[in-house]
Amino acid sequence: MLTQALLSLLGGGMVGFTLGLIGGGGSILATPLMLYVVGLSPHTAIGTSALAVSANAFANFAGHARKGNVRWGSAILFAVFGMAGAAVGSTLGKIMDGRQLLFLFAILMIVVGALMLRPRKSADTPVLADEKTKQRPDAMRAKSILLVVLAALLVGGLSGFFGIGGGFLIVPGLLVSTGMPMILAIGSSLLSVGTFGLTTAINYAFSGLVHWLVAAEFVAGGILGGALGMRLAIRLSPRRTALNRIFAGLVFVVALYMLYKNAPVAIAGRL
Repeated sequence: MLTQALLSLLGGGMVGFTLGLIGGGGSILATPLMLYVVGLSPHTAIGTSALAVSANAFANFAGHARKGNVRWGSAILFAVFGMAGAAVGSTLGKIMDGRQLLFLFAILMIVVGALMLRPRKSADTPVLADEKTKQRPDAMRAKSILLVVLAALLVGGLSGFFGIGGGFLIVPGLLVSTGMPMILAIGSSLLSVGTFGLTTAINYAFSGLVHWLVAAEFVAGGILGGALGMRLAIRLSPRRTALNRIFAGLVFVVALYMLYKNAPVAIAGRL
């Protein structure tokens, strides 16, 4: 029991440290850590990591909200409709064979790693640019709302199916559907990350697939790791691109290991 607690704290610390250091992508490692380090079963690892990621996202969302980095209308709309997608996606994920699901999860990790290698746009786009959207014609507003709803349903479904926060999908979804500045998309996305994760966790919890103690330990470790990561990020900020590449390489290695471990079952199931 003590060993599992220490491993959970360590795993959460690694995820939090990565998030604090490079600003995103670290939560994709939550499920593999709970699976191969903590020792949870595939579905329990997914359900528990969804809860841990949700708690972390809501904590970060509060900080962005205090700084005014949230466009509330779009954030709430995306979160509400995305919840429906997450509920459906997580239900489908629960009934799928665990190792087949992990095989697909590994493929998703490769996609995330590839996206992390792409140059990131600046998050310092002037917020005043967002004021122009208030004067759009009603037809354009209706089109924007429809795009938000469609993007939310799609991203929410993928988030629930894989048990991830989905921030790397939500931010582009908000940018494409609303045209809001990057800093607002990042802040607004965290409401959906937390909501999707919580929806998935509750769905899994109904089937007894959430380890509550491990989730709490993971969150505690994440808070400590995040604080250390943010401090180091200030010193290493000129090397941010190199850090992203190193982390992407780690994601690729873990993904390839998961593909190797789960490929026989996936192939047998004719994925």
